[in-house]
Amino acid sequence: MPGSTGTGAVTRSTLRQQIADALRDEVLGGRLQPGQEFTVKEIAEQYGVSATPVREALVDLSAQGLLDADQHRGFRVPEYSVEDYRGMIEARSLIIEGMFAAFDEGRHGHQNFEEPRVAAAIAGVRRRGEEAQRAASAGDLTVLIGYDLRFWRELSALFGNPYLADFLHRLRVQSWVCTVQHLRRLSDLRGCLWSGHTELVDALYARDTGAARVMLAAYNDESIDLIERLATR
Repeated sequence: MPGSTGTGAVTRSTLRQQIADALRDEVLGGRLQPGQEFTVKEIAEQYGVSATPVREALVDLSAQGLLDADQHRGFRVPEYSVEDYRGMIEARSLIIEGMFAAFDEGRHGHQNFEEPRVAAAIAGVRRRGEEAQRAASAGDLTVLIGYDLRFWRELSALFGNPYLADFLHRLRVQSWVCTVQHLRRLSDLRGCLWSGHTELVDALYARDTGAARVMLAAYNDESIDLIERLATR
């Protein structure tokens, strides 16, 4: 019957998402190490579920660039090089520049910032930025990643093309996977993590994309420099 089929599909889809979320957290938290290999069967046994939602979750994460898929050996956590990171930063910069250009030209229906709904959305993005800044200052990488990803997803959805926002989110997830692999070598991350989130929101709220570009250029340069130094340790 349609009702029972729908319920089964929703249940499986929810389980698939839960597994994908859990594994994403494992990768971003550095608990699944670069180069580590595993199979659908191993993950299914670990979570005590059937193979189907696990396979679907792993395929989803592979499509997002969080895992490498091998037809014969299963799945593997990717090992990213400094050059990979440079490529991610370059791609991120191109996407953000496209968003800024659309913002400057008033494309994609940019709203009146004084409208209550829009003002509330901007305030929400800024709160996410404040939480990210607190985590960065404390050197709490796990908390920072969660708030940083939410911050950029909401910011890009508000100030840019939603299609570009989706690309940007994927790139930011991938770049965090790469960054974590290097940052975990440091015992104290205080002072090493970017914390310019609220300043960026304020610049865009003031429609000062010039200032926003300067902030992000400095952020990118510092990030690349840090990863290069850590990679030589």
